[in-house]
Amino acid sequence: MLIAADKFKGSLTAVEVAEHVTAGLRRAVPGVDVAAVPVADGGDGTVAAALAAGFTRHEARVTGPTGTPVTATFALRADGTAVVEMAEASGLQHLPGGVFAPLTATTYGTGELLLAALDAGATSIVFGVGGSATTDGGAGMLAALGARFLDADGEPVGPGGGPLRELATADLSGLDPRLARTEIVLASDVDNPLTGPKGAPAVYGPQKGADEDDVATLDAALAHYAEVLERAVGPKAAEYALAPGAGAAGGIGYGALVGLDAAFRPGIDVMLDVLGFGPALAKATFVITGEGSLDEQTLHGKAPAGVAAAARAAGLDVVAVCGRLQLPQEALDRAGIRRAYALTDLESDPARCMAEAGPLLERAAESLARDFLV
Repeated sequence: MLIAADKFKGSLTAVEVAEHVTAGLRRAVPGVDVAAVPVADGGDGTVAAALAAGFTRHEARVTGPTGTPVTATFALRADGTAVVEMAEASGLQHLPGGVFAPLTATTYGTGELLLAALDAGATSIVFGVGGSATTDGGAGMLAALGARFLDADGEPVGPGGGPLRELATADLSGLDPRLARTEIVLASDVDNPLTGPKGAPAVYGPQKGADEDDVATLDAALAHYAEVLERAVGPKAAEYALAPGAGAAGGIGYGALVGLDAAFRPGIDVMLDVLGFGPALAKATFVITGEGSLDEQTLHGKAPAGVAAAARAAGLDVVAVCGRLQLPQEALDRAGIRRAYALTDLESDPARCMAEAGPLLERAAESLARDFLV
């Protein structure tokens, strides 16, 4: 039995999910052979999954999204592969008091975190983006890495996406030279462009506190930012603004594509490679995946869909565990998931379901084992 599940956001980490599923399986079938590869798709929880796979934990003190220092974690393997999660530095969880700052939240700390990975010896970086508090197009990140963004008076523009409307010149020549020797993979489940109706401000800005006027301001500011970068680095800046992934995490995807020469890949595909899922799958006869909510988003690049696709290609049965299930069986069938076990089927009250997720998950896994293994 291979357990390859993502976290249950707000209640269980991916490692804890695997532990509780294992306990439930063994309650029904005491001798069952279980292996676990906790997975993630590039969003929050990505570093935790890498640490569970044997990477070494590193910490750095960096600038949070509103300027308050925060402690951020990244993961590093002996071969020089680092896993850096932008939410560790610039995520919503670092907003003081949970107060949004849609126009001024910065990714500067993410740039500092990338520098810390380089300082620790990283020669290739899996850059997971998601869960950001920011919509600054990655300008803050690039500034921390040595780029300069100046207004008409030759002064650095302020932090966040809003002040980018004042941008007059951009200079990327001062970027840390180690970046040119470092392979950087932009791992994301988001394929939005930078601006427009499907761009970062319009689609994700409201999740970060942006009202209708803020969205318009940010969209215009990021479009202007791309125009200034086009003057600085050439046509590729305009091309990348339209590229899949440019709108990821408030446009940090765009900054990574333009400034870091990053390669965009679906986050779950990257992470399955990095976490050693392939060798584990080769030894498995049955796969259990899952995440907190199995819903329409799951089908578009989330961890369970990626795990199910790989397992199905290997000819293995896949079942899922989840906090809540919002997909009909036909959709699960198309994704290659034979059946899903939801905690809300055992406890209908959402608050109690999250508070008691561990014991409930063990009960669900016990039912799963009796259905498929006994």
